[in-house]
Amino acid sequence: MMRSLPQPEQTIDMLLATTKQRLAQLLRLRALWRFALLASIAAILFLATTAGPLPVPSAPSDKVNHLIAFLELTLLMRLGWPQLKPLYFVPLLLGFGMLIEIVQATLPYRDFSMADVAADAAGIAAGMLIWPWLQKFSAKH
Repeated sequence: MMRSLPQPEQTIDMLLATTKQRLAQLLRLRALWRFALLASIAAILFLATTAGPLPVPSAPSDKVNHLIAFLELTLLMRLGWPQLKPLYFVPLLLGFGMLIEIVQATLPYRDFSMADVAADAAGIAAGMLIWPWLQKFSAKH
């Protein structure tokens, strides 16, 4: 007896289910996200203290770069330590943003900017808005 082939809709549904399951598994790999957080912090520190433009993709606005960087740091922090309360990591991330600005104030080719710190805070807020969806997706699949 010949087996019938699955219908295209069934194949797509199975593929989507498998993809969602694998993505959820990836989201639960805490060690990966913790390493990515440390690598991102190192890269951000390097980029924030280097003179001249570097051949890396970036937004045309420095404030957008700050927002994206701190959104990423927030999500990596949440993925690496999902049980950690914002009361603990939000001040750390804001402190990191302030530290960057203080270091930049000492460099002849950089400036201190409270607007950059505000963009950092906006990135953290955006990451906090996205986090519940990621957490629910990870737990659901």
